[in-house]
Amino acid sequence: MTRIISALVTIGLAALLITFATAQEKNPVESPKPAVSPSQELLFQWYGLFRKVTTMAEDFPQDKYDFKAQKDERTFGQNLIHLAAAVFINMSPINGAPTWQFQNEDSLRKQYKTKEEIVKFVWQAAKAGEQLIKEQGDTGLTKEYKNPWSNIMVHGSYLWRQMLEHTGEHYGQLVVYYRVNGMVPPESRPKNSN
Repeated sequence: MTRIISALVTIGLAALLITFATAQEKNPVESPKPAVSPSQELLFQWYGLFRKVTTMAEDFPQDKYDFKAQKDERTFGQNLIHLAAAVFINMSPINGAPTWQFQNEDSLRKQYKTKEEIVKFVWQAAKAGEQLIKEQGDTGLTKEYKNPWSNIMVHGSYLWRQMLEHTGEHYGQLVVYYRVNGMVPPESRPKNSN
């Protein structure tokens, strides 16, 4: 009995290998496409992350924009305002403008009161980043700028990675806000195959 099972397993593996080899001959592996420029890669990452964040901003119910999972953290709306403001601050040295200023986050929340205003602010940050990446190109990634958060010089690529990381952290937090409210975040919903 053991020999029969062993023989069946061997035959099955041989058939699987033959099938795989035949499929490889019919569909040879294509060489990978060449890499795009560093600024185009950055733009691709920017689009991907801000597509998710802006979708959440538009999707989350307005009556839950003041929701927070615990008392010592930002609300859903405050998180969006915070991440958009950080983008504008980080872009200031890259676009040669004075560091984007605001008095404090409470003043921003008074300025952006409704869901519609917050969504518009997040979209403005997303579009401004997209435009600046396109304008600066690869050169902007290697130029040196004063870090708006400390008294050191950094390359543009550092500032962009900082923006992506920070925005990604808040995206993750917003996912938790969805889950705590019994909601499925847009990225986790089944995709329509039509």
